[in-house]
Amino acid sequence: MEYLIKQYPLETGALEIQYIEEFFGEFPRKKTAQEITNRLRDREFLILMAEASLPDAAGTVVPVAFKVVHELRARESEQKLQDLVARLRHCVRFDGRKVLYSWIGGTRRDWRGQGHFRALTEESEAWAHASGFHEVVVKTKNKFYDMRGTLDQLEFDVVKYEVHPSDNRESKVYLSKQLTSDVVRAHTSTRTVVYAD
Repeated sequence: MEYLIKQYPLETGALEIQYIEEFFGEFPRKKTAQEITNRLRDREFLILMAEASLPDAAGTVVPVAFKVVHELRARESEQKLQDLVARLRHCVRFDGRKVLYSWIGGTRRDWRGQGHFRALTEESEAWAHASGFHEVVVKTKNKFYDMRGTLDQLEFDVVKYEVHPSDNRESKVYLSKQLTSDVVRAHTSTRTVVYAD
């Protein structure tokens, strides 16, 4: 199967992400286009969306999955990113290296298990490797079993686990993957990437 991926510029991509997140019931709070724009402005980033034809209307293409990744610096000005860097300080080396953060993403429930998220992840890894990034990190919660399973299949390693004091399902899991040429050569998805205006 060949996956259709659209790469977006900042403003258009932020609006598209705001729209598609409405289809994800498990996200307690959706990101606004303004939040996305504020986070990504003045840093390297990639906004990707997988599109597919509707089963009952082959000519109608809809967004089914998305992924947003961005540069994570040793010295961040945003409080949330400062906190993330501090939590990763002893398990991710920042000095002299480019680190990519897999910030937000997902697949609409009715399209899961078809490889769209893998294709997005592999495309973001190929872009990151070509852009000189050394490592990609992601944070999730223990309760997101589907996401943890996907990250396991994509060969991400757990680098830190923060136990929640009262509910282990709320514990935070930090994962990492070194971005080598071997990683890119091991990609299995066939992708066509188009660029949105």
